[in-house]
Amino acid sequence: MKRYCEPYIKNDLLKKMVFLGGPRQVGKTTMSKGFLSGDWANGEYLNWDVDEDRQAILKKRWLRDCPLVLFDEIHKYPRWKNWIKGVWDSRPLDQTYLVTGSARLDVYKKGGDSLMGRYHYWRLHPLSLDELPDGMSPESAYKRLLTLGGFPEPFLTGDEREARRWRKERFNRIIKEDIRDLEHIRNIQLLELFVDALRSRVTGLVVLSNIAQDLQIAPKTALHWLKLLERMYLCFVIYPHTTNVPRSILKPPKVYFFDNGDCIGNEGQHLENLVATHLLKRLHFIEDYHGHTCSLRYIRDKDGREVDFVTIIDGKVVDLIEVKAADGAISTSLKYYQKLLKPERCVQIVGDLNRPFDQDGIRITNPIHFFTDPPWSR
Repeated sequence: MKRYCEPYIKNDLLKKMVFLGGPRQVGKTTMSKGFLSGDWANGEYLNWDVDEDRQAILKKRWLRDCPLVLFDEIHKYPRWKNWIKGVWDSRPLDQTYLVTGSARLDVYKKGGDSLMGRYHYWRLHPLSLDELPDGMSPESAYKRLLTLGGFPEPFLTGDEREARRWRKERFNRIIKEDIRDLEHIRNIQLLELFVDALRSRVTGLVVLSNIAQDLQIAPKTALHWLKLLERMYLCFVIYPHTTNVPRSILKPPKVYFFDNGDCIGNEGQHLENLVATHLLKRLHFIEDYHGHTCSLRYIRDKDGREVDFVTIIDGKVVDLIEVKAADGAISTSLKYYQKLLKPERCVQIVGDLNRPFDQDGIRITNPIHFFTDPPWSR
C-alpha cells in the first residue's frame, strides 16, 4: 500500500536529499525501496547493518550514474553527519539521497546545523484511521488499532498472538541492539523496568523522581533514559500548556507510545494513547510538509481542571480535545478552557458514541468520524 507521505517525499527528492525518521518496523525501508522504480529504477540500497554494505558506505562505492542512493540506519555511524555532507557536496548533479533511520535524525539541529539547506526531514508514523489498506472498513481498523496498534505487520496480520510475539521481538531489538549501538547502558534490565513503569502510567502524569526512587536510580538517569526512548521513537512526551492558564501546573509530563499495543491499562487508556498518536502524526505532517511549528500539549491547573490535548500551531491554540471511553456528557473543564483560550476547535472524542453532535460550540464525536479528514487531503 502507498503510504501517506510517499508522494511528497518523492517530490522533495527532486530538489534535495531527504532524511526519513520513525519507529523501527514502521515501514520506512519498504516505502523507500518502492522508490527504486521508474526514473530511479537503477538506484541502490545500502544498509549500515549489513557488513558488505557498511564497507561500501565507508568507501563511497556506488555508481556515479546511480540516480538515487538509499542509506538505511546510517545514524549508527558516529560521524554520519559530516560524512553525508561531504557526499552531498561532491555528488553528481543528477544524483540524490534518501537517508532512513530508526532513531531521530534531527538531533544535529542542536548547536548549529552544518547540513542547512541540503535536506528535508520527514517522520513516518504507524497506520491510522485516515491511512488504511483498500477494502478495510474504519470500524474494523479501529478495533485493530486499539489492541494491535498501527505498525503494518501486526495490524495487517490481525492476529493478537502473533502481534504479542512481534511486539516482544521488536522491543528486545530496540532495547538490546539499537540502544546499545548508540548508548552505553550498564543495566539493560533496569531500563526495561523503566519502560514498563512508563507503559503503566499512560494517560497519567509522570513524576520521574518517583520512578527513579522505585528503581533506585538517579533522577538524572531517569530523565536521560526518557530522552533516549524518545530518540528511539519508542515513546513521545507531551508537556503542560501554561500560556494564559492561571494556576497551571508546570513540570510533570505525560508519556505515550507509538505502538498502541505497548500501552498497559484499560480501554480508556488505550483510546487516549491512540488519539495521542493520531494527533502527533497530523502535527508532524503539518511541520514536515507545510513548515509550520507545531506542538502537542495538555492542560491541567492546580484546581484539577484538565483537558487531555491541546494542539498548537505557530504559537496559536488550534484544538482543545478531551477523550472519554463512553461518557457523552460534555466535560466541564473543556467548557472552562474553551471560554478561556478560545481555540479554533473544541472537541470531545468519545469511544462509544454512535451519533456525533454539536453543543455550545463543542463537537462531541467518535474517533472514526474525527480522524476521517487527514491534513494531507486538504
